[in-house]
Amino acid sequence: MPLVHETDYGTPASTSETMVTLTIDGNQVTVPEGTSVMRASMDAGIEIPKLCATDMMDAFGSCRLCLVEIQGRAGLPASCTTPVAPGMVVSTQTNRLKDVRKGVMELYISDHPLDCLTCAANGDCELQDMAGAVGLRDVRYGYDGDNHVKARNNGDLNLKWAPKDESNPYFTFDPAKCIVCSRCVRACEEVQGTFALTIEGRGFDSRVSAGMHEDFVSSECVSCGACVQACPTATLIEKSVIEIGQPEHSVVTTCAYCGVGCSFKAEMRGEELVRMVPWKDGQANRGHSCVKGRFAYGYSSHKERILNPMIREKITDPWREVSWDEAFAHVASEFRRIQYQYGRDSVGGITSSRCTNEETYLVQKLVRAGFRNNNVDTCARVCHSPTGYGLGQAFGTSAGTQDFDSVEQSDVVVIIGANPTDGHPVFASRLKKRLRHGAKLIVIDPRRTDIVRSPHVEASYHLPLKPGTNVAILTSLAHVIVTEGLFNEAFIRERCDWSEFEDWASFVAEPHHSPEASEKFTGVPADRVRGAARLYAKGGNGAIYYGLGVTEHSQGSTTVMAIANLAMVTGNIGRPGVGVNPLRGQNNVQGSCDMGSFPHELPGYRHISDDATRDIFEKLWGVKISNEPGLRIPNMLDAAVDGSFKGLYVQGEDILQSDPDTKHVAAGLAAMECVVVHDLFLNETANYAHVFLPGSSFLEKDGTFTNAERRINRVRKVMSPRNGYADWEVTQKMAQAMGLGWNYTHPSEIMDEIAATTPSFALVSYDYLDKMGSVQWPCNEAHPEGSPIMHVDGFVRGKGKFIRTEYVATDERTGPRFPLLLTTGRILSQYNVGAQTRRTENVVWHPEDRLEIHAHDAEQRGIRDGDWIKLMSRSGDTTLRALITDRVAPGVVYTTFHHPDTQANVITTDFSDWATNCPEYKVTAVQVSPSNGPTDWQRDYDEQARQSRRIVSKLEPAE
Repeated sequence: MPLVHETDYGTPASTSETMVTLTIDGNQVTVPEGTSVMRASMDAGIEIPKLCATDMMDAFGSCRLCLVEIQGRAGLPASCTTPVAPGMVVSTQTNRLKDVRKGVMELYISDHPLDCLTCAANGDCELQDMAGAVGLRDVRYGYDGDNHVKARNNGDLNLKWAPKDESNPYFTFDPAKCIVCSRCVRACEEVQGTFALTIEGRGFDSRVSAGMHEDFVSSECVSCGACVQACPTATLIEKSVIEIGQPEHSVVTTCAYCGVGCSFKAEMRGEELVRMVPWKDGQANRGHSCVKGRFAYGYSSHKERILNPMIREKITDPWREVSWDEAFAHVASEFRRIQYQYGRDSVGGITSSRCTNEETYLVQKLVRAGFRNNNVDTCARVCHSPTGYGLGQAFGTSAGTQDFDSVEQSDVVVIIGANPTDGHPVFASRLKKRLRHGAKLIVIDPRRTDIVRSPHVEASYHLPLKPGTNVAILTSLAHVIVTEGLFNEAFIRERCDWSEFEDWASFVAEPHHSPEASEKFTGVPADRVRGAARLYAKGGNGAIYYGLGVTEHSQGSTTVMAIANLAMVTGNIGRPGVGVNPLRGQNNVQGSCDMGSFPHELPGYRHISDDATRDIFEKLWGVKISNEPGLRIPNMLDAAVDGSFKGLYVQGEDILQSDPDTKHVAAGLAAMECVVVHDLFLNETANYAHVFLPGSSFLEKDGTFTNAERRINRVRKVMSPRNGYADWEVTQKMAQAMGLGWNYTHPSEIMDEIAATTPSFALVSYDYLDKMGSVQWPCNEAHPEGSPIMHVDGFVRGKGKFIRTEYVATDERTGPRFPLLLTTGRILSQYNVGAQTRRTENVVWHPEDRLEIHAHDAEQRGIRDGDWIKLMSRSGDTTLRALITDRVAPGVVYTTFHHPDTQANVITTDFSDWATNCPEYKVTAVQVSPSNGPTDWQRDYDEQARQSRRIVSKLEPAE
């Protein structure tokens, strides 16, 4: 199995449809207009030497190695910056060019360390390659290095030398090896959009600098790895390569963090992972990455990972390691006992949005065919279930409408309730690039996120609404569009129900929905709302991207429908550059929903009450499926407290940390008699578990993930499961222990079953995905190559449906006891409940959750930056340190939920979305006061967790 090599064409591809023919070294070449001579040469199989050029960035023309001769032109132009022209005749190799290139290489080598044999980049160094390509055999200028090779020259201190910067936990920066090609600087600007690097000095004094001459970890660098990937030498290189050596084979797989679904080359030595390198052919990320996917994979080999099954009789007992067979037999026996004693509906399962489609499909199949009920739910219940309901009502399908490439054709982008630079950073980089090229931005968020104002990007409008008033502000935007006649009548008459539009238009046109009237709810000045509405309606292609700040509200489903209304009324549906796009939080939350993880739906979003759909699965599975929807996660917990729900299988989710009202979740879990946790680590939910089944990481399994753009990507096994089994095998063996005759031998067989039963996946197979790279569902006879854009010729439901969206204030109100509003979110370096990222070096950037509070509110309470504070709500209290900032408005506080010692969800309440029970994480009335230490609840929680994690009878790791 060799390394997966990718061709670097030197400059980006041209998108022109006009073709140009030229001659290069006697070969006729036809390429799109605007193509560089360098890229045209590569198309002809002729590689021109280069150092500063790469096809991930625009041409720069500084290294002077790629010079060519062009007939009829004076001088030696750089092939990277020279566009092709009709009839052009190019020579890439002449005596004159050879002499010039050798001279240029001599200058580079004269000021570069010659430690090639011990250099970490040996075998993967473009400088080394180019020296060979130009035939360099000697250097007339010597090898001493005038500038920065040595710390001392002839015993004297060399003031031009700079030490190696090892501050970043994942890569090093060695200025002595820098050739000042500017690729790292340009990657930071053009690909990532952070502008954290610069070139300081001139001539031989030039050097790369992070920020204002800072070390990398202290600078604005976000550790996305773009600079490391771009560096042609060992100046910027992964510490893992320095430690392990160069990889010898690689496998293309998919990242297991957020819903962007980036493709990576896992580069290996044997079964040891050397590094993750973003794959340029990945259609979601186009060769870019973030700090999590690029570097934060160390959790898979962390010392706290559990590798053997464990059981215990009571949650106060220590864990006892057992064999797999004993664990499966115990689970089967306990679930049979519970169902015999308490009834068929007394057990259920929770699928994982971090596991593969195939594994999720098996869990819901186990519940329906093994438990013989529909008590199955997924983490989408607490994040994007309103997306499923709202878009399903308006459009007829519950998924985003566009691919990520679509943003490159957007003219106006609306971001509501999302923080893409932290939650979906690779997409954010693509978005920022489009904004730098002229697109306009509207941000609707209580907090001033980074996307509102960052280098060379500033929102035209930031509407900092009061938490909980999404519906009010969206309806007021619609009011402006309707009353000012900015709607797209032709689109509405053709694609939507006109009578429903008329009813909705009369509703939003009512005076109490005007921006002026809504201002008293939202706190956003009316003139800003009117300006934003006009920009979205009249600015060209308008795209809406939203996140959990939309869905995690008591009116989450209503807000999603309001967003759909805005897209339809302006005709921004069904073509590139527009659409409604939910930014999914986890790698396979879309897939877990697709696979039938909701208690009322079978795979493909078909209702459990539909006889024809049930008949498909009943015939295949050989069982009778109940036509009654099962319990949602909150219902399971309520039923457990009431005494009627006693057994739960949780695969890859940590509901004790991620779900709201932690005390209620703990009470529900404590009331159960058999909680089975299937995970990599003893997570917080495992504190209340009776059985622990060790899981496998994404590196140890085959399967598929479905990202936020409905893209089905292959996950490929790069190493053997350290626990002995992939997760799908664990679920199958549990099913077999319960008497089910499953006999899958590979996840591809599970996907074949999914395709045979689910119309939107009809043509999906592993062979087809290997051929296509990836596809976006629906992928069937009507759409054999998938569907990058949805609703092109019409909505899935037929006519688009306009729905009235009346603002109803949440029942969670501020008052004298709790005068502030708490909202929650994520931070770049951490992921979800932090189970993975907290076990990596990412804790360097976010070692604890902090409470963001405005200076006015802090001063009133005698709080200084960094002080310990007590955060209280009607549900509970916790302590954490304050971070004084103007990102939040007075009256609003904000925190993350990545660290269990804070347990931010002990603060959140049990209020939820009216349609889906999605919790209202984003609006909690709180009080903040100085604190001297942990709360009583935190002390009790910590003690219970410590007692719960005791393990006796250690076994050897499973083989």
